[in-house]
Amino acid sequence: MALFAPEKIKENFELLAQRIAVACERVGRSPDELRVIPVTKEFAPTAIEVAYANGYKQVGENKVQELVDKYEALKQDGAYADLELILIGHLQSNKARFLADYVSEFHALDSLRLAARLNRFMVEAGRVLPVYVQVNTSLEQSKYGLPVAETLDFIDECAAFSHLRVVGLMTLAMNSKNEEEVRQCFRTLRQLRDQAQLKYPTVRRLSMGMSGDFEIAIEEGATDIRVGQMIFGSRDIPNELAHFWPEDRAR
Repeated sequence: MALFAPEKIKENFELLAQRIAVACERVGRSPDELRVIPVTKEFAPTAIEVAYANGYKQVGENKVQELVDKYEALKQDGAYADLELILIGHLQSNKARFLADYVSEFHALDSLRLAARLNRFMVEAGRVLPVYVQVNTSLEQSKYGLPVAETLDFIDECAAFSHLRVVGLMTLAMNSKNEEEVRQCFRTLRQLRDQAQLKYPTVRRLSMGMSGDFEIAIEEGATDIRVGQMIFGSRDIPNELAHFWPEDRAR
């Protein structure tokens, strides 16, 4: 991987803001409706430090152990007290205990077994964890996430967990250079969110869109976009995957 120099990262944040503004203008939205989650997976803690210096106090990580290691490294001696780390990748249930102490939000909930374990640890910690339900809108077997048809029932079942709060849905678009196929993934998630809101008004957010497709996601209603390589540099992804990526290899 190759982390850009701090001044280049600052330029990339500025470019990202410009592109967000243009995408929002196309569909009559305000950039203020969007939250950018810089994704620092596989980069050294320096990437988080630079993001923080540019005003981003919430960053995304894919793997819980990497997140914990960076948290410990960065918060020594009381530094970065207001930094929040968001887990956006798949989580094995045997690592659920880490979220109580280290994670501010979880964007990839897709099983009741995991939900039950997370709830138990949150009860013990005395906190409520905001979660996004991950939905497999592309129907690709390589991706995690619930089938669209099962998502509303899953949200119903999650209502039983007192210390989890479902605040939104998350998806990864199809690995395709066909814009309409990608757009349909995001559109499906938005429509599903709208259905969920009829019963659960607090399910408002849509975490969708990465470095290669965030503008389409914005046009389809994204509230959270997860951007990594465009800001920080390459993770040595093969050329044929440089625009749209399978699973979560390149946020």
